Amino acid sequence: MNQQSEQSQLDLRLFRIWFKASKAVGDNVRKDIESHGISQEHFMILELLYSKGPHPIQKISEKFCIPSGSITYVVDKLEKKGYVRREPSATDRRGSNVILTEAGQTLFDDIFPKHADVITRNLSSVSDEDKEKLIELLKTIGINAEQLSK
Repeated sequence: MNQQSEQSQLDLRLFRIWFKASKAVGDNVRKDIESHGISQEHFMILELLYSKGPHPIQKISEKFCIPSGSITYVVDKLEKKGYVRREPSATDRRGSNVILTEAGQTLFDDIFPKHADVITRNLSSVSDEDKEKLIELLKTIGINAEQLSK
């Protein structure tokens, strides 16, 4: 086998293992989210507001690649459930910020520690040192992939 073929074989093996591991962890995390009666899309938005505070609707749309027409629908659904509310933006008269309500805060105070524990249990087989290395490696791969797509 020549060097190029060996490199391709190694890259393909890495990709398959990475993909299968990501899928297994992702499936476990998805099951946890669904066990709380929340869609993944709603969870992502609620988690953003819980962790980072109020956000303009447009920024949420951009961050999660949700089309502008769809983000309105998604926020409407979260509003109907009482988890978020819209507040006019102080800096943009046309825009509004999405804010976590007390009910949304209470919900996430309850489910987020459990969710974080699910993630911790899924990653518990790897040492903290290896996690730090993996973070750097995945950042490098991600940055390279983004540059290739330009």
